[in-house]
Amino acid sequence: MSRAISAPFPPDRRGVASTGWQASESSRARDTGAGRSGGTARAVTRTLSDDPLGGTVRRTVLPSGLRVLTEAIPAMRSVSFGIWVAVGSRDETGPQAGAAHFLEHLLFKGTPKRTALEISSQIEAVGGETNAFTTKEYTCYYARVLDEDLPLAIDVMCDLVADSLLEPADVETERGVILEEIAMHDDEPGDEVHDLFVQAVYGDHPLGRLISGTAETVTPMTRRQIQSFYRGRYTAPQIVIAAAGNLDHAAVVKLVRQAVRGTPLDSDPAGPAPHRAATPAVRTKPATTVVEPKETEQAHVILGCPGIDRLDDRRFALGVLNNVLGGGMSSRLFQEIREQRGLAYSVYSYASQYADTGLFAVYAGCAPGKVDEVLALTRAELARVAADGLTEAEVARGKGMSKGSFVLGLEDTGSRMSRLAKGELLYGDLMPVDELLRRVDEVTVEDVNVLAAELLSRPMSLAVVGPFGAGDFAV
Repeated sequence: MSRAISAPFPPDRRGVASTGWQASESSRARDTGAGRSGGTARAVTRTLSDDPLGGTVRRTVLPSGLRVLTEAIPAMRSVSFGIWVAVGSRDETGPQAGAAHFLEHLLFKGTPKRTALEISSQIEAVGGETNAFTTKEYTCYYARVLDEDLPLAIDVMCDLVADSLLEPADVETERGVILEEIAMHDDEPGDEVHDLFVQAVYGDHPLGRLISGTAETVTPMTRRQIQSFYRGRYTAPQIVIAAAGNLDHAAVVKLVRQAVRGTPLDSDPAGPAPHRAATPAVRTKPATTVVEPKETEQAHVILGCPGIDRLDDRRFALGVLNNVLGGGMSSRLFQEIREQRGLAYSVYSYASQYADTGLFAVYAGCAPGKVDEVLALTRAELARVAADGLTEAEVARGKGMSKGSFVLGLEDTGSRMSRLAKGELLYGDLMPVDELLRRVDEVTVEDVNVLAAELLSRPMSLAVVGPFGAGDFAV
């Protein structure tokens, strides 16, 4: 189980159609399962695409509002199966900080049908793997198995997400595990600096809190609080189930309905929850400098500012800009700071997008005595790009990197499963691969340079972890 950072250039985004899903084929499918409302339930199934670079994508909405998306890839002999819940750390109140992550741990501890050992051993006995992660806006539980073992994976994963016991003894056991995880994270300055930067930008807003919570919030958290969070948030309309690999869509839907029958997810008819709204706008803090003094051998610094949200049409231009600035070994920052001057082992830029805000930042890890020079070079490069922009050749290279990384990232069932779920959960639509590549191709030099002039001229916050004092830096 792990905490996750949003990908710099997410492959899934809302499509151009405002009326919802574009289906090449639509049918109303009758299923034998019945919901709690009584009678024969109906599920609506659509074929979303027959992508030449992938397989057939289908989407079924169950009467409860739970959504099932699959991508059939007959050439594969494995299947990745994921249950995605539209609940993350930003959905917690202050006293609840860490509840989503705490719950992620607890759901693997046992159900009325299985003990914690049986949950893990049944999947491992067929050579499969399971895991989960919590982010600021969603939580994912997933398994990867041979195609013939997909029924087992569906039954196990749906069981633990839908019907976990949350036994008091398990709450106490996992509390200790999570407190150790928090302590371990605090011992990793390269990780800690990212949390410090987010807090510097978002302050007391839920996006600024640690996904894991803190010792001060996790220690007093009660089973009743976690149970209330579980049953209040893990509802069928908030859940997307996605699977990719050698599978049959109708069979997956039938197995999911069987697995959740009689559980809290087998609920009364409801429509799917819409993707997270982009309003009201998130207020960010004025640019500031935050220093965490630590006697480390290496200094870790992040310089950055608020960025754009994930539905902003400029995100394709941002992906290109990020690639050229600090997205690879040929990037400006890598060449200037590492290759030419040898000042840092690791230096890169990244962008994170949420429903209503985003971040753009540069990270560097270097010897404490070289921090001032690294920061000066970083600021100078950002100012240069803001003033002069990128060249046509650089933009072409950045577009090639964006397209290549996206397509190459679809080489396994796990990434394809994630693409389906994120498209549905975060964007309300699934953009075809060819359409996404076309949108990247349409990015112009002017698009990138206008964005660079606006974004890179914003006041920058600085987060530092290393052997320094608060007064050693100035914005």
